[in-house]
Amino acid sequence: MPNSRFKIIITANSLLTLSKIAIERKIFVTEKEFAEKIFNEGGRAYLVGGAVRDKIRGIKPHDKDYCLTGMTEEQLRKIFPAAQKFGKSFPVYSVDIDGKHCEVALARTERKVGRGYRGFKVNFDSTVTIEDDLFRRDTTINAMAIDILSGELIDPFGGYDDVKNKKIRAVSQHFTDDPVRALRAARQSAQFDFDIVDETFDAMNLCAFELKDEAGERIFGELEKALKTNKPSKFFRSLERAGLLSVTFPEIDNLRGKTQPVEFHPEGDAYEHTMQIVDKVAAVNKSPKVRFAALAHDLGKGTTPLEMLPHHYQHEQRGLKVLQEMDERIHLPNDWKKLAAFVIREHMRAAIITAPEKIVDLLIKLHNAKILPRDFCDIINADHNSLPLYLFNSEKIIAELLKIGGKDAPPELKGVEIGNYIRQVRIRKFVELNINAL
Repeated sequence: MPNSRFKIIITANSLLTLSKIAIERKIFVTEKEFAEKIFNEGGRAYLVGGAVRDKIRGIKPHDKDYCLTGMTEEQLRKIFPAAQKFGKSFPVYSVDIDGKHCEVALARTERKVGRGYRGFKVNFDSTVTIEDDLFRRDTTINAMAIDILSGELIDPFGGYDDVKNKKIRAVSQHFTDDPVRALRAARQSAQFDFDIVDETFDAMNLCAFELKDEAGERIFGELEKALKTNKPSKFFRSLERAGLLSVTFPEIDNLRGKTQPVEFHPEGDAYEHTMQIVDKVAAVNKSPKVRFAALAHDLGKGTTPLEMLPHHYQHEQRGLKVLQEMDERIHLPNDWKKLAAFVIREHMRAAIITAPEKIVDLLIKLHNAKILPRDFCDIINADHNSLPLYLFNSEKIIAELLKIGGKDAPPELKGVEIGNYIRQVRIRKFVELNINAL
């Protein structure tokens, strides 16, 4: 008992110390308190961006960003000395509001003086108004603000109506200043299932020249976000209509016009097939990595010689080369590349193999590659509209096969002989399992 009591005292003291440290190092304010502190220093605080859009859509905002007017950076640091600064070209601070880390930025204007997203001259002095700040933003649905103290909606560009009418519209001619805004508009269209207006498609097209030299990491960033949407195909179709698919994702654009045997693919060419597959996988699997593998599964068909069409012999091997080229351009995460390469290699034969030894080899390769059977199966099922029994039961089968290892081999076997023995025993085990009865 004494020991237990001592532990309780130590724990209580530790918690008290941690609380003091937390209070000293962090600023905990409510949203209203935050706005009042700003107001008392002569400034004004606004909720901006996606949080305003989501409020109008009737959705609880996931993150909140704030914009301040009538303030200098020195004043902000004085009010919130523990706020953490990040960003180089303009000041953005992290402040704890309502118990969450929130981005707080001074209102700013931007003037394009060079190429790309770094080619801007930024002004964030205390004379910049909230309307000035909203004018520099990409689309109207993101160019609204709410005055925290008064509750007034600041909507100089018709964002409220565009949210209600489900439209994506560029705020101004400055949309083209940052070429990645074209991808952002396409992604917003997929994310919210909104339609891009014609004049914004025209503005997107004007981004083509600079997009050719855009950093691969920024292209990938929008791709990843697009693959997290409910209907990723809308992202690619929007880029296609804007004339940007060949610039941003030429590997996908090359699938257009690549005909396929109509008896197997009544939906149309390899591009249409890929769009359908990525949406089907998105409906059952939330992982952007898996959705990307679905997008990539037929990349090799984009390089099929015209004289071979509508057939695509050996497109699996060619697809691996295309995947490598895509990676060199936009820098894919290693686990994305690994899964996509496995799917490209195996997606055709996985649906048709029946020989026990081939099935066992494939399942063990799947396990050794650390790929979840369900992820692989979701893609195969979408691609072939069915799933062979061995894949339907792949988790159970793999678990049984893994019970057989080197410890079961006869002691006289050495090296490669042990591996061959394990493989043969696993094949016999697979036959004994009788997958029809699983």
